[in-house]
Amino acid sequence: MLGDKDLAADITQDVFIKLWEHKVKLDPDRLVGWLLTVARNSCIDVIRKQKVRRSMKESDEFSLDSLSSGEIGPDRLASNEIFSVRLKRALETLGEPQKSILVLREIQDYKYEEISELLNLPLNTVKVYLHRARKALRDELKLEKMEVADHDFA
Repeated sequence: MLGDKDLAADITQDVFIKLWEHKVKLDPDRLVGWLLTVARNSCIDVIRKQKVRRSMKESDEFSLDSLSSGEIGPDRLASNEIFSVRLKRALETLGEPQKSILVLREIQDYKYEEISELLNLPLNTVKVYLHRARKALRDELKLEKMEVADHDFA
């Protein structure tokens, strides 16, 4: 799921620590399912943290040095920042699992099959949820754009 053996080993160790901590409460008949669920959720948490780190790193790249070197103009930088804020707001309106599916597909660039395995959903369900999430995101961005335009003329 992670594509990194060392990271997977760390997560495996964390999962077994959680198993040790919860050994008294667990039903032996459901142990395998519990382990798989904890491992999957831990992987998803790591993927989310990596995404946040990556986006923070990318935002740091838009520094004053890049402005002064002429790589990107202040108007373009402001436009990108405005769109980024609008996109984050629009993403917050999506429910689960649509939001996770959209992030995994469009931001993390996972394949449909990988998302299906990660979230333990049928492949067709992933495709339907992704289609609905994209449409809802488009609609929300259009709505917000119209609200901004109405506000500008008011």
